[in-house]
Amino acid sequence: MTYSFSESLNSRRPVAVDLFAGAGGFSLGMEQAGFDVLVAVEYDWVHACTYSFNFPLTKVICDDISHVTAETIKKAASEGFKKHQRHEHKYQNKHEHNKIIPTWNGNIDIVFGGPPCQGFSVMGKREITDTRNNLIFEFYRLITELNPRYFVMENVPGIANKNNFPLLSTLISKFEAAGYSVEKHILNAVDFGVPQKRKRLFLIGSKTTSKNIFHPTESEKLKVTVKDAIADLPNIDNFPQLQQTDEIQLSRHHIKKQESKCSLYAKILRSSPFNKTFPTPPNLSYPRLWNPFLLTCSMQTQHRETSKTRFLKTIPGELEKISRFRRLQLDGFSHTLRAGTDKNRGRHTSPRPIHPTLPRVISVREAARLHSFPDWFRFHQTKWHGFRQVGNSVPPLLARAIGEQIITSMQVKPYKYENFLSLGDVKLLRFSPSQAENYWKKQHYCRQC
Repeated sequence: MTYSFSESLNSRRPVAVDLFAGAGGFSLGMEQAGFDVLVAVEYDWVHACTYSFNFPLTKVICDDISHVTAETIKKAASEGFKKHQRHEHKYQNKHEHNKIIPTWNGNIDIVFGGPPCQGFSVMGKREITDTRNNLIFEFYRLITELNPRYFVMENVPGIANKNNFPLLSTLISKFEAAGYSVEKHILNAVDFGVPQKRKRLFLIGSKTTSKNIFHPTESEKLKVTVKDAIADLPNIDNFPQLQQTDEIQLSRHHIKKQESKCSLYAKILRSSPFNKTFPTPPNLSYPRLWNPFLLTCSMQTQHRETSKTRFLKTIPGELEKISRFRRLQLDGFSHTLRAGTDKNRGRHTSPRPIHPTLPRVISVREAARLHSFPDWFRFHQTKWHGFRQVGNSVPPLLARAIGEQIITSMQVKPYKYENFLSLGDVKLLRFSPSQAENYWKKQHYCRQC
């Protein structure tokens, strides 16, 4: 049996490839929209481990994108397709045990990704000669080699300013010459149910239609506040253990108290297969098996008493004058969460928001809530890597909105998975950079193998 585009529109999940995958925010949103992400390419060893933990069915290629070929991706995609199908058919009715598992015919529905944006960002130096800017053309190269029906490229709005526009115009012209109809949108995550003001530019390309694929819709009903996002989370300062670890087992009392404070947004992100009081998220992603009693990604940040005093005196929405941290407004929206710099650029940490009611910066889990990540999704145990992974991600709800409209354009109706998916080995979230490097060098798809 061959899996092809000509089969029933009612029984197919389109297949996707994620370039510049990071921890997987873009992948999660596209999965929620109904795509199976077969392959993810990520250069950073630690980020690749986090991605692998959260997406155990996706084949991860840990390599510099400029060294990755279409042939490598297609080989990995074939294996990724088999892993997805085996998981689905593993739990089929016993009378269907002889059912043939479909094979993949090599066609890719969509390739998406967000090339590093620091060379274009208004928060950076905006150097047109930044070598990272060339990665948008590596994205173009793989699009033309893989020939997907659709592509989505995410970047900061600064890529469209007058200094960078010639570069963007050249890129769009190249895509059009390759047969793609390209549309450009600058979208704000806050308009799509994310409690964060985060503007990003999206290029959406299609080989099947010249009409607009994405029609951004804004609704006041979608607006979610900081309070909606994090008010139910327990105060991590009440747990001394979180000075040394990023996770703690909560009691039933804690969970009951948390449930009493949950907004609808929080309930969706807290949804658990073990707790029927939470609604099932209206999405098409794999339901993950996780422990809702385990509070994760919550290691404390230790502040001096003088810093705490300054934080408490800071007016919500304003910058604290010494640290330059901005305090969140409980009934407002978060400002854009940033990632900071990687090891090659000094490991500088971006200013982390001050909690709206407590004298400390927010935790990685609180940042993840502000980014629309569900609570089962985990990040590296350290605050530095964890905040980088959140700040570098496309908010899943924003990615999902784009994916859903592409699904509509494709005229397919993806089915929803009912079988629970176990997450990866937690050791993937504990590796030091050197341990993560050694891990990937032992894998089949990695650089320097």
